[in-house]
Amino acid sequence: MAKDNGNGGLDRVLVLEVARVTEVAAIAAARLRGRGNEKAADKAAVDAMRHELGKVSFRGTVVIGEGEMDEAPMLYIGETVGNGTGPEVDIAVDPLEGTTICAKAMPNALAVLAISERGGLLHAPDMYMNKIAIGPGYPDGIVDLDAPVEENLAALAKAKGVSVSDITACILDRSRHADLIRAVRDAGAGVQLIPDGDIAGVIWTTDSAETGVDIYLGSGGAPEGVLAAAALRCIGGQIQGRLVPSNDEERLRAEKMGITDINRKFTLEDMASPDVIFAATGVTGGSLLDGVRFSNGTAETETIVMRSKSGTVRRIKSRFRNAHHAIEG
Repeated sequence: MAKDNGNGGLDRVLVLEVARVTEVAAIAAARLRGRGNEKAADKAAVDAMRHELGKVSFRGTVVIGEGEMDEAPMLYIGETVGNGTGPEVDIAVDPLEGTTICAKAMPNALAVLAISERGGLLHAPDMYMNKIAIGPGYPDGIVDLDAPVEENLAALAKAKGVSVSDITACILDRSRHADLIRAVRDAGAGVQLIPDGDIAGVIWTTDSAETGVDIYLGSGGAPEGVLAAAALRCIGGQIQGRLVPSNDEERLRAEKMGITDINRKFTLEDMASPDVIFAATGVTGGSLLDGVRFSNGTAETETIVMRSKSGTVRRIKSRFRNAHHAIEG
């Protein structure tokens, strides 16, 4: 059982408990892969994750969730979870990262969770965030959100010792990115378009030799930006983000969450504290993780779980002999 370690940090036992939470959510969502029903798959993941979080020995507050209290009946921002014992923590969740790709049984859907000590995660409202991210091993500030695309690509290529034509940028396949995609290609770099799942897209930059992705560019959800930052805190890399509110209501929402400068450029350090635990379990198979596999009543999962304080990265293969029991109890 996890316990408060006395110095305000996270207990290492929470690493395995957090992994269990994403495993259960992934199994629940995977039962609805390819059914074409995004809402049902998302609800299944949310319900399972919330149920499992109730067993964990911490006093958690959801700071990145499924929306406001009146919009999301479960895992809403401000909701308290946990069994009421242990340390106070902030929680960021995306029970089903990639609802569309799960509904279509496409690659790279994940169940994702991050926790930090209280105040350790940016309270980001549910709106767009413009992002740039790269993996570890580069000088600080080698890329910048405010620099022209061609400059960032040239700087990254120089640091890697390759030509710009050897660089690939991961970008969400959205009409709003048409100019960005054109700029990347005009600079001579390649583009890997993804239909959804920008948390995975950011994490791919940390292992470009395996994934073929060197840099993440473009706008996606701000909550996903914080979760991606939590992962990079653990595994290494750089990320910058800036909120992109679409109306006055979103600006007011950001202010209510403590963000008074809407134009602020958030760094990795702004978005995630030095003591973060991040976990993701594959729902559908992809470049990062295998998806859930069902066979004769059992479920097999693959999870990556990381802790920034220790720099530990674990890959966990789990088998649940009774998949229904794994979700229900």
